[in-house]
Amino acid sequence: MATLTLLDLAGMVALLLWGVHMVQSGVQKAYGPSLRRVLGTALNNRLRAFAAGLGVTAVLQSSTATGLMASSFAASGIVGLMPALAVMLGANVGTTLIVQVLSFDVARAAPLLILAGVILFRRRGGPARLRDLGRVAIGLGLMLMALHRLLEILTPYEDAPSLRTMLGLIATDPLIDVIAAAIVTWAAHSSVAVVLLVMSLAEKGIIPLHAALALVIGANIGSALNPLLEGNSAGDPAGRRVAIGNLVNRVAGCLVALPLLGLVGPWLVRLEPDLSRAVADFHTAFNLVLALVFLPLLGPLSRMLKRLIPDRIDAADPARPLHLDESARETPPIALGLAAREALRMADVLDAMLKGAADAIERGDRTRIAETRRMDDVLDSLNDAIKAYVASIDSDLMAPVDHVRAGAILAFAINLEHAGDIIDRNVMAAASKRLKKGIAFSDQGRAELREMLERLETNLRAATSVFMTDDARAARILADEKATFRDIEAGAMRSHFARLRDGRLATAETNAAHLDLLRDLKRVNDHLVAGAAYPVLQGQGELLASRIRNPAEEGEEAG
Repeated sequence: MATLTLLDLAGMVALLLWGVHMVQSGVQKAYGPSLRRVLGTALNNRLRAFAAGLGVTAVLQSSTATGLMASSFAASGIVGLMPALAVMLGANVGTTLIVQVLSFDVARAAPLLILAGVILFRRRGGPARLRDLGRVAIGLGLMLMALHRLLEILTPYEDAPSLRTMLGLIATDPLIDVIAAAIVTWAAHSSVAVVLLVMSLAEKGIIPLHAALALVIGANIGSALNPLLEGNSAGDPAGRRVAIGNLVNRVAGCLVALPLLGLVGPWLVRLEPDLSRAVADFHTAFNLVLALVFLPLLGPLSRMLKRLIPDRIDAADPARPLHLDESARETPPIALGLAAREALRMADVLDAMLKGAADAIERGDRTRIAETRRMDDVLDSLNDAIKAYVASIDSDLMAPVDHVRAGAILAFAINLEHAGDIIDRNVMAAASKRLKKGIAFSDQGRAELREMLERLETNLRAATSVFMTDDARAARILADEKATFRDIEAGAMRSHFARLRDGRLATAETNAAHLDLLRDLKRVNDHLVAGAAYPVLQGQGELLASRIRNPAEEGEEAG
């Protein structure tokens, strides 16, 4: 019998966690990009940042997701540390709001929420956002159902000696309560679920109020551990400062509040006899007081964090990803933005390779050739890391627009890697071979190759712009470069054969190498177009399945 009860308890806790997950994922899919834009536009002062953090977290019900957004803005230099810390203070208050709502007797709404959610989720046609809102409604219904069932399971056992003895061991020391709740919250990835569970235990009298309040403090600390322990600890120091600053706020609040629990508990009971509501009120008040105390102190705290965590001055390994934060994978809009930032690093590496190829053709420097060829290993490593990272993003949380963006990022990264392979294995290999044999291009041939390389650098910048903006006009201009490059290649080949017919010795010696380089540079350009312009044009319906004329269709038109 005891075993079955424990299984029931474990099942209801799992259902509660799953309900929280459904609410968070549904809101992220429906409004994730919009909420990110709202947050980004409000980070110009601490008060607006606090309000934005509160509002975004109240909708997302995930202070971790809001913290990831703030950390990514701080790491990219878009926002300073002080507003990012203000966002986290607001996020800590925002995550208490759903606890406030569920502290009332709203269990009767669970069947209606689940019914409405299933209807919206199974609706055919219409906006995809309705399905996401259906997911949110189902999640809320499951949370209410789980909480109601938890109370039913605990009621017969609230006076059981074994249960009270076990929980009494925990409740004897507030510090043990804090540590236990922090560990459980870190493992569950949801302070909301842990606080709701504590409210249920307090309401049935299974744990005393002072122990419940200590558990709430521990849950607040545990929620601050997730981004710190599971984020990209080797990433940009600016992002780590946000996570550590948030944890400092929580720990400081814990050190002040713990000794006062003996006074706060009786005072709360006089104000709110309902123990479940008292726990929820303490949860909100704890975070509100922390926000009021620390908002004026964010300046000194920011300066202290910058001294403790200075900017990196060591030369980073260029092949190591800098932006692929593992903890962001459950928030697709953020994760895809980080993957796009890493892909832009690949564009910078390819640009350096093109410059190295130009120097090799002009001067034939062996050191420059070796440096340029090593850069291809950087492209390979970054491409592998981006592919693995995008593939690891939870597809269930991705909206249709996220899948499209993921495909565009992969296409861009893969084509840049292929372009780098061509420069390494063909262009630079030919330059090295020509240098060993002491063969030089003619002045005109060198000028033609230089013109193509300069145009490739321009097209790479255009491809990067198209990748960042998804602008269809810029994509069409870049796609037209394929035809332009074909004309340049054809003209260069005609000039080359003309020089060959004139019997120029330099042209005869470099005949095969010159023609191969012309074709290789054209292939590099093809990859730039395919990686940046084609995904945009395909999304606009402007990309034809084939450029080859279809005689059957022409016959039908003539008939």
